[in-house]
Amino acid sequence: MGGYLGNAGSFLIGIIFDLYIYVVMLRFLLQLVHADFYNPISRVIVKVSDPPLQLFRRYIPGLLGIDMSSIILALGLTILKFFLLWQIQGFQPAFFGLLVYSIGDVLLQLSQIFYYAVLIRIILSWVAPNSYNPAVALVHSLTEPLMAPARRLIPSFGGLDMSPIVVFIILILIQKILIQPVLDVGQVLMQG
Repeated sequence: MGGYLGNAGSFLIGIIFDLYIYVVMLRFLLQLVHADFYNPISRVIVKVSDPPLQLFRRYIPGLLGIDMSSIILALGLTILKFFLLWQIQGFQPAFFGLLVYSIGDVLLQLSQIFYYAVLIRIILSWVAPNSYNPAVALVHSLTEPLMAPARRLIPSFGGLDMSPIVVFIILILIQKILIQPVLDVGQVLMQG
């Protein structure tokens, strides 16, 4: 199915799936960093992601304190998203390639969540340095596990915190050195 209808369908599928996958991954990350789940934004994330996760948790146990059901749900939704997108384009991907590509995409989205969270934290530190609201608290909870080690490596220069630059460099290197090869291998394997 090509043309205008196919493009519109691909756009809608991509947006709907990506939004929900980001919610599931945010929940996973917020659990991982032990964020405040009494926060109103956390509550919305839990409420939206809870129905399928309750079902998954019956069959998929956690592993070393990591919520594996969130990871499996995000991966499953990513596989379904790409399968549907490629079906619209008339492409039948090989399943193993689709799996590898989807793993790479989930890793890429996780790194992007951290990237944008650090960026938001930087902007908020300039605009409203000492303000508190639920969004600021969540961004702080999410980014502090990355920023604290970077802050120990590079001290502040005259009150200027350089740790976000270190975090950005590390995240970009992870994307280029680790994640992009997984995506490339997945793409090759999908073609059979």
